[in-house]
Amino acid sequence: MAGILAWFWNERFWLPHNVTWADLQSTEEAAFPQAEDLYLAFPLAFCIFMIRLLFERFIAKPCALGLKVQANGPQKAQPNAILEKVFTAITKHPDEKRLEGLSKQLDWDVRSIQRWFRQRRNQEKPSTLRKFCESMWRFTFYLYIFTYGVRFLKKTPWLWNTRQCWSGYPYQPLMPDLHYYYIVELSFYWSLMFSQFIDVKRKDFGIMFTHHIVTVSLISFSYVTNLTRVGTLILCLHDAADIVLEAAKMANYCKCQKLSDLLFLTFAVVFIVSRLGIYPLWILNTTLFELYEALGNFPALWVFNVLLMVLQILHCFWSYLIIKAAYKAISKGKVAKDARSDVESSSDEEETVPRSKALHSTIATNGTSGANGTNGYLTGGTCSEEH
Repeated sequence: MAGILAWFWNERFWLPHNVTWADLQSTEEAAFPQAEDLYLAFPLAFCIFMIRLLFERFIAKPCALGLKVQANGPQKAQPNAILEKVFTAITKHPDEKRLEGLSKQLDWDVRSIQRWFRQRRNQEKPSTLRKFCESMWRFTFYLYIFTYGVRFLKKTPWLWNTRQCWSGYPYQPLMPDLHYYYIVELSFYWSLMFSQFIDVKRKDFGIMFTHHIVTVSLISFSYVTNLTRVGTLILCLHDAADIVLEAAKMANYCKCQKLSDLLFLTFAVVFIVSRLGIYPLWILNTTLFELYEALGNFPALWVFNVLLMVLQILHCFWSYLIIKAAYKAISKGKVAKDARSDVESSSDEEETVPRSKALHSTIATNGTSGANGTNGYLTGGTCSEEH
């Protein structure tokens, strides 16, 4: 084990030439990031999760009910033992051959059986109330941490001159405010990593899980190697769009379509400007070029930049989806159906829902917030339970 640890923490990989871990040990005169500090994120992540449960129960839920957010889930399918057995034991998406067999067995038309399976699948989906509470929690956290980050960064020299991120590196003392900022962000994304398995499920679960892994890796990696100055810029930049995203989702759940659409378009602008404009021109420019000019090259920098580039690839993917949804919203005067929707719909709904209230939704995902990555999903639309 000692040999494995020695290999893993090889100074020639992690640190610039002629720098050792002993040089970065904290002293009475100056504190530096220590790998052991990252363990603090696990108990704090648990505390954040417990705070979330209390927040959703005693703050978000009363707010949702006061705003008349729908508390019930989708319409339940009528009880049917045969169809229930097929649904639970065989398939939730019967093919045409099985539908025809069930139609003969039950003396139902195929359309009615398709509707039953759709309602039964939707029956397991979360209610609008639950989704509102989840979004309100994320909105509150992102607003708090973004405000904290702005107040901290506006006093730092590297906000205005990114070359200051590398001035004196790696002998840059760890300020208490920076330490708090980093550990809280890391703890939040660890809590998202685990709670994603019990949160509202979306179709891009795998992509978001990858995003959370990249985010946690970036935060941890940059902390251990004391690349925290540029890390704070990445964190704050990604949090900005997430605030608007969650606000748009809450507006949608409250059935405020115009406000939701306005917030969605605002989110689209903020996301694209920050992730496709500021991020590559400001962040990647300093990590790929200014950092190399100041410090030369060592292996850890390549890993750090690869992770940042993976994050940028996710930004491009999400931006494509956002631009596509925004174009439909502008050109058609309404938002399009979300490909990531967790509630199904079809023309069958027209039998019970007036056309003027047909469900529509739109999508956006943030990354990251990434280094925060964003982590979000947006639906905007009329009276929609879709997300």
